[in-house]
Amino acid sequence: MRFSLNLLTLALLSATGVVSAADFGVQHASTAKVKQAAYQCKQCNIPAVHRGSVTASLGYVDSSDSHAGNAFGTNDDGMAAGVSANVSYRNAEGYRSAVQAHQLGMENGFVSARSGKLGEYQVAVDYRNITTWQDEAQTQLWHNDGMLTPSETVRFVDLKLERQQAGLGFEYQINDDLNTYVRYDREDKTGSKSASLMSPRPTNFVQPVDESTDKFSAGVVLSGANWLTDISYHGSQYQNNINHISLPYAYDVYAATPDNQAHQLAVAGQYRLDATVLNGRVVAGRMIQDDNLIQVAGNPLQNWDGQVDTLDAKLAATSMLTPRLRVGGSVDYAKRDNDSSVYEFMQPRLSYDALSNSFKQNTVLDIERQTVKLNTAYRLAQGYRLQAGYDFKQVERSYGEREQTRDNTLWAELDIRKFDTVSFDIKASHGIRGGSSYEASELTSSEEHNLLRKFNLADRNRTELALVTQYTPAQWMSLDMTVHYAIDDYTDTLIGLTESRDYGYDLNLSLLMSDKLTAYGFAGQQWIDSKQAGDQANIWYADINDSFINLGAGVTYSGLLDDRLTLGADYLFANSNGETLIDANLSGNTAYGDYFSFNHSVELYGEYALSASMQLKLAYQYERFYDTDASEVGVDAITGLTTLGLGNHNYNAHQLMLSFSYIL
Repeated sequence: MRFSLNLLTLALLSATGVVSAADFGVQHASTAKVKQAAYQCKQCNIPAVHRGSVTASLGYVDSSDSHAGNAFGTNDDGMAAGVSANVSYRNAEGYRSAVQAHQLGMENGFVSARSGKLGEYQVAVDYRNITTWQDEAQTQLWHNDGMLTPSETVRFVDLKLERQQAGLGFEYQINDDLNTYVRYDREDKTGSKSASLMSPRPTNFVQPVDESTDKFSAGVVLSGANWLTDISYHGSQYQNNINHISLPYAYDVYAATPDNQAHQLAVAGQYRLDATVLNGRVVAGRMIQDDNLIQVAGNPLQNWDGQVDTLDAKLAATSMLTPRLRVGGSVDYAKRDNDSSVYEFMQPRLSYDALSNSFKQNTVLDIERQTVKLNTAYRLAQGYRLQAGYDFKQVERSYGEREQTRDNTLWAELDIRKFDTVSFDIKASHGIRGGSSYEASELTSSEEHNLLRKFNLADRNRTELALVTQYTPAQWMSLDMTVHYAIDDYTDTLIGLTESRDYGYDLNLSLLMSDKLTAYGFAGQQWIDSKQAGDQANIWYADINDSFINLGAGVTYSGLLDDRLTLGADYLFANSNGETLIDANLSGNTAYGDYFSFNHSVELYGEYALSASMQLKLAYQYERFYDTDASEVGVDAITGLTTLGLGNHNYNAHQLMLSFSYIL
């Protein structure tokens, strides 16, 4: 660790008083006759310090729907308990430790610990449990060791996924210019999710999930006075413990997600030369998949020799040419090269090309992307800055409907910081996407309409406007506002997405009305309106309107019972709505079923300080959730279709939690 001045030199400088034309360089300090013991810092022995708090919580949950667990951290209807902590330790020798925990012991919680010595080493240990609930499914297919067995008994299963993540990391600083690190992470995912198959009719079933992912990374960081380099390796291994799924009368009707692995070697660095900064990276990767295949007639392969090589490179630079003018730019290149094995499949009805009188081979798909960005910023006057830039992106795809697409975007932004109480950021951009001739893909031409344009490949003009303002009329009040509008015009699309508009606003208000009373509020709305055209016997047009709203407010007062009692309240409302209106051949309107959902969430709490080191908190949380999706189909609603039932939600849920905190 480097220090520009030591304590002895500081003492000498203090004793000299005012000196004219003196060289204060440390190398010129004469210490031969100095009694160093007399200048020892008597007050610099920093004692060991523990700070933070530990909290134990015990509560009760009343809910009729497991979906409420996404808000409460647990879906157990009844008692719930958890531990939270935020504790740190340090001493004069440079040792530092910290532990953070949140709802540890509940179905959504984490703990993270860091310990080490400044400038030498650090050890990190992390654990996190993440559980998400979707809905409750009804099924008469029982899964047992890879076999789906029909039963007359209806089984109710929660569609939920639980992720248990654990990690261990170590950093070691060899010297001021050389640092190393290594980390290992593992995730185990279990639970159930919805899936479907054809056997021979459409059948939805509950698919078990039991999989793991191991990740490993290691690297070394080298640095100098003006440069920094990071050389690293990253690898991952995915393993699925659920094999192919069968029915009693048909084997391997559903293929399991295959095991796979990925590896990356990366070199990244930065170099500073006066007012210019260069940074870049090069990453070479390989993804491998060689799992067993389901055996079907005409396929002689036992396993798939799949391999994809990736290469990513980026070089960026920024430079202050003058105190007013800054310029910058970057070049980004990415390539995905599919080097999987190619085979001739010997079943004529699937793979024989009658025009060329040859057997077809499986096709490997490659993609290549180049991105160039140029930007500049100029300070027009004090408080006024103008930024502008140009972005270019070219993507080349093999065996696609469009081999090449090119995006060109111009943008400009004006930042105004002239006024003491208000600031503005005004941004506008316009982009055009074109490319090579759009043709039906060789792989899909027999299945798609020749006028169909996929929205991510079609020609498009995009215009976007945004305004960001911050208003602070007084020290106790702050208001932030963002307004945005964007329109996408798919100029040459006859069948497909023809237009899309995205617009909305966000407001955030903070109030510090007194030392004891604070409040906040926020509001946001977004609308996405799209137009689509299709052709199924008759030409039809559709208007899709999606809208979202978020509202919230909260207040905290801490001036009760000799400032021992703090009361607070928080409220959140969220609503989303999706509507689709079809005009069939301009002869009449037909509306698809809509998607609609809303959520009310209220939390009331009180915190009471028993002493300087002990605190009690009583919190009550209420959630009202409702949604309805027209795409959900009942179990017996359609003849020949096996579903998992209606997954819509309509519930009220309550949670009462008592917490005790000990403050260090």
